[in-house]
Amino acid sequence: MKSILFSLLALVAFVSISCEKIDDLLTFYIDEEEMIKIDSAFPVGMLVPLTPVNVTTNSEETFKNNKTRAELVKDVSLNKLTLTITDPAGENFNFLRKVEIYLSNDKGEETRIAYLDEIPQNVNTITLKSTNAKLDNYIKGESYSVRTKATIGKPLSNDISIKAAMRFKVTADPI
Repeated sequence: MKSILFSLLALVAFVSISCEKIDDLLTFYIDEEEMIKIDSAFPVGMLVPLTPVNVTTNSEETFKNNKTRAELVKDVSLNKLTLTITDPAGENFNFLRKVEIYLSNDKGEETRIAYLDEIPQNVNTITLKSTNAKLDNYIKGESYSVRTKATIGKPLSNDISIKAAMRFKVTADPI
């Protein structure tokens, strides 16, 4: 009886580990970098959208390079989103109170993908919190737009350029 129970537990453990290994083999990452600009005339104290940034996905080629196709992709989510001030040099995020990032597509769909409600002071790089939203409809398409909403806490003397580094986790079916 003990040997049957041990064998059964060993089989369950093997299947569980095998499934994790298969998922790892079918998972890859897509890195995107886009520039966001905050104009010095941006209103203070209100959550206001910035000009959207249009992104061409080139997803078919990316999927092909990872030995899959769009119809086999079963899950896309934001793995990481980091904002870094690139201009002016020496600027930090002390002016920012809140930030939200959205993706939208040509079908009129829009999803909040990341946010940060409390911005750390005296830093020029911040990592936003992912909403863990399902993003298949955006990454599988030919293009999407990145839209940012921000609340500024103090007037800006200069325009600020911010690099948004996004990493998407993609998992595909094996067949």
